Amino acid sequence: MSRIMTKIAEETNGKSFKTFKYSFDSTDMPSFDYDDNSDITWERMGETVTHKKAIDLSIQAKKIATGKPAFTYFLDGSRRAFKVDDIAYRNQVYPVIAGQIGIGCCKRENKEMKPFDFEKRLVIALPKVANQDDWNKKLFFKNLLKKVNMDERLSKEGIEFTDIIPYSCKKDEAEKMENKGIAVIQDLMVEKEKMMVAKLASKNLLSYDSYLLKDGSLEYRVVDMKNEREVRNFKNNYRWVIGASKSFNPENCKDHKGKNNSNLIVDLKLYHRTPVNMYSSPRIGNMKFAVWYVRIRDKIHTSNAFDGILKLEKILVTDEQIANGVDTEEVDWITANIINERNPVCYGDDFRWANHLYPVYVTERYVKSKYISNTMFLNLF
Repeated sequence: MSRIMTKIAEETNGKSFKTFKYSFDSTDMPSFDYDDNSDITWERMGETVTHKKAIDLSIQAKKIATGKPAFTYFLDGSRRAFKVDDIAYRNQVYPVIAGQIGIGCCKRENKEMKPFDFEKRLVIALPKVANQDDWNKKLFFKNLLKKVNMDERLSKEGIEFTDIIPYSCKKDEAEKMENKGIAVIQDLMVEKEKMMVAKLASKNLLSYDSYLLKDGSLEYRVVDMKNEREVRNFKNNYRWVIGASKSFNPENCKDHKGKNNSNLIVDLKLYHRTPVNMYSSPRIGNMKFAVWYVRIRDKIHTSNAFDGILKLEKILVTDEQIANGVDTEEVDWITANIINERNPVCYGDDFRWANHLYPVYVTERYVKSKYISNTMFLNLF
């Protein structure tokens, strides 16, 4: 008998159906789950020198290869989502989504990669209507969490759920209820990523010669920040952070005039980067980003058009950067360091191998090694 779902059903006056459980991430086939978002506005050039064609960084990358790398810290946020049951409230059936979240940071010391910090969250996402009396939401789900964690099996295995979070029950033909549950788990992962970066920044561990490389986009939603001071602190935390996306939407590849230039990106020669563009997005509030693309693998060794190309992002922090863009010398230096991070690779172990940077791959593996196996996790329910 599934005691966790029995307890949830009892405490929320719902009906559990004990339906088939499965992982949303069980497929081994490549998917079109891009790291970036589509609601962006490309504004103008985002660096101090105006370039009209791709920039060759092969010589600079070779020159700095024997020196101290720019990147010291590497951050990866990862989540696994599962459909664990269906539950009925007020004559309507809703999915119960559970997830494992891992936020890991590795540090390079003396050319060796070592674990630096890690946080794991075990999460259950329920529809808001589970709180049928509509009283204090935080207190209701917090009390429910305590009762779920009283399960003897969890105590015996040393497992504890950290969050029960509600998702919207609002009907939306364009979005399935399952996706609403996954979305709140994704949002929690993003919040924990931001907290990890804030922790590093507060300890003054990040600097010009000790950058953090974050796996994925930096397009965090900040519109819910309370005031300008919070936004300013957020931007300062990311002064020495670069986001590297292994997958990106080709439809978002545009020049400073807003015209699609995905063909230019596909045709990038090895170790060449595009000019930097500046953009903003409704989801990120009153913030500006610098974005550019670099090819780290030769086309002859890849099978898909955008294999071997990374999208790089930097949040513009200072008024000078917002007015004039990122200093071109800094862009070149960052990109040359990115090029030097590409080897060795994970041939055969990950279909994204051509877009992987080795320390990012190591950090991903570190995070995923902390997960409970899918079978064991599903059997908890």
